[in-house]
This record gives sequence, C-alpha cells and structure tokens, in this order.
Amino acid sequence: MHAPDQLAIIAGNGVYPRVIAHGARAAGVRKILALAFEGETDGELGQLVDEICWLRVGQLNRMLSILRDARITRAIMAGQIAPRNLFDLHPDWRALLLLAKMRQRNAESIFRAIAVELDKIGVVLLPATTFLEDLLAEKGLIVGPKLSRREKSDIDLGWAIAQKIAALDIGQTLIVKNGTVLAIEGFDGTNETIRRGGALGRSGTVMIKVAKANQDMRFDVPVIGPETISVAVEAKIRVIALEAERTLLLEKADVIRAAQTAGISVIGH
Repeated sequence: MHAPDQLAIIAGNGVYPRVIAHGARAAGVRKILALAFEGETDGELGQLVDEICWLRVGQLNRMLSILRDARITRAIMAGQIAPRNLFDLHPDWRALLLLAKMRQRNAESIFRAIAVELDKIGVVLLPATTFLEDLLAEKGLIVGPKLSRREKSDIDLGWAIAQKIAALDIGQTLIVKNGTVLAIEGFDGTNETIRRGGALGRSGTVMIKVAKANQDMRFDVPVIGPETISVAVEAKIRVIALEAERTLLLEKADVIRAAQTAGISVIGH
C-alpha cells in the first residue's frame, strides 16, 4: 500500500508498537504520533515517534480530540491492553456512552466500537499487519526439528478445537499433549495459558494459536514474540503451531534464534 504522510499508533503494551513504528518509517511515513496508555505502553516508543501523548485507558474523548487536532487520517492499533485495565476502566463521558450501547463487552467488541468512533472523525483504522507483511508466519516448518507423527496428530486435533474456541471469542491459544487438551486461553491471556498447559503436560506439549475465520485484521491479530518463546521454554513446550499468513512473528529473527536454541519447532499451519 502507499504509505500515508502521517500516522497515529494507538499503542498498547509489548514490542508491537515499536515494531510498527520501525516498519512505518521504513515505508516512508513522515510523521508518527503515538497515543500511549499509562501503565501499558513502553516509554521507549517515544524515541521512535515524532510526538507521544499519554492517556489513561478509558479517555476516549481525549484520544479523539488529539487525533482531530493533529489532522491525522490514518491509524493503527498495535499491542494489547492488559485485561485488568481493559475491564477496570475509568471511562470518560464518551466512553461511557459507547459502553452503554454495547450488549457484549470483550476486547474485540470494545476495539470495534472504538473503530466506529474513529471513522466518525475521518480516521481510517488500518490493518494491524500494515508495514509488517514480511513478519507474517509462512506455511510449513519455520524453525526447529521435524515433527513426530504424534505431534502432527495433536496439531490436527487442537486446530479444530482452537478454531471453535476462537469463533466464540474466548481465546486464540490452546495447549495439547497426546490427544488431550490441557489448557484453553481465557481472560488470563496467552502466556498464562502456556504456563497452565505446561504445568499439566510437564514437557513435550503442543501450543496452537489461530485467528478467527472472520478475524478483523485491524486489531487482536495473533502475535508471538521473543517473550512468547521465553515462556514456552519455561513451560517445556515442544511445538508451536501458528496460523500461516495471519500470525505475526514480532522481532522475527530473535524468535527464530530463541526457538532454535531451545529446540522448539515453530510451524505455520
């Protein structure tokens, strides 16, 4: 796509916002404004953007005002908001009105409602994979030893179940071992799911991460990074199966290096 002249990064936690900032610069974006959240966004992002504005989670009206005043017309949501913050909001009046209209309140429904508010002021929310197409998981074995027949069978079993769980907006991650589902992602997030499954399986478990069939690629895109591999090592995960072309490997070189060192196979399914 043609890079916009100006871009806003609505920045959650982790390295994702920084990776987006690097990608946007490389693509030719001249000015980057970061909307950062107290207690979530890494302050190092400020060194990679032209301007950083700090908000509390729930300050929707202030966020829209900043974008309107800056005359930004393109934005990307990058990085998660910790569930404890997303659901322990101190909303301003605009966020209260938005929440009052919602029948279902989960991460995706809240982000989709925010996207509608952005559209009302002329801000187009770009896919969260914009500028990062080379970081999408490719199909086939990405790194690590070949899979055993048992591991392939666990992927097949877990994949079908993971897709059903994702379709219900419960989570994207599943842990399987020897034909048994050990852990399903819920409110606690991916890393805690890995730890729970690893504790039950002890070693040799298979992690599966999928996108929904109708995944809105503007937010909540499946992602793994070096931290994911670190947690997987602690939990003695043997295989990580990802949805090919729909899952981002943030800091891809570091992910591959860490997985190789740990003997973890990462595969695009």
